[in-house]
Amino acid sequence: MRVCHPHPYREKEIIDAQSQSPRRDEGRHRFAQGGSHQGSRAPRRAREELGEARREELLEEIERELKIHTTIEEEIFYPAFREAAEKKHDLKLYYEAIEEHHVVDNVLPELKGTDPATEVFAAKTKVLKDLVEHHAEEEETEMFPRARKLMNREELVRLGEQLAQAKVSLTERLLTKLVELVRP
Repeated sequence: MRVCHPHPYREKEIIDAQSQSPRRDEGRHRFAQGGSHQGSRAPRRAREELGEARREELLEEIERELKIHTTIEEEIFYPAFREAAEKKHDLKLYYEAIEEHHVVDNVLPELKGTDPATEVFAAKTKVLKDLVEHHAEEEETEMFPRARKLMNREELVRLGEQLAQAKVSLTERLLTKLVELVRP
């Protein structure tokens, strides 16, 4: 049985319940490698050509995906990880992950309020990209492997099912809200 752990850049951290080892799907780090950060490295004229509407659309998509990701982690994965934590380092990982989410929650509104044609927007976008990359790498290389050591197979399967159900539920709620916004 495979269980998806959502990431904002559409990578799925999959816990293979039989081997308890991660497998990464294609599309790795879409946000981090090919999403909005293109604006931070692209020449100014290219960023301007992207168009304000497209930048706003991308930013809204990133915000939706990050909100789903952080909500699922904060409501399901992180509490389970904290409960299973045995060492001081486990708690350090937990608290750092929570704080990284907090920083993202602060950067996104600032980014949304910044003119997309400015260098300030490019800088804020780069900071957000770097933070998401760091957060994802730390989860993938430290937190998830540690969770697989702290939790037994049944706990991992149950947790994975909860994560998958929560993602579907949150996605459906967001889509419902979007439909309500579009209806006349």
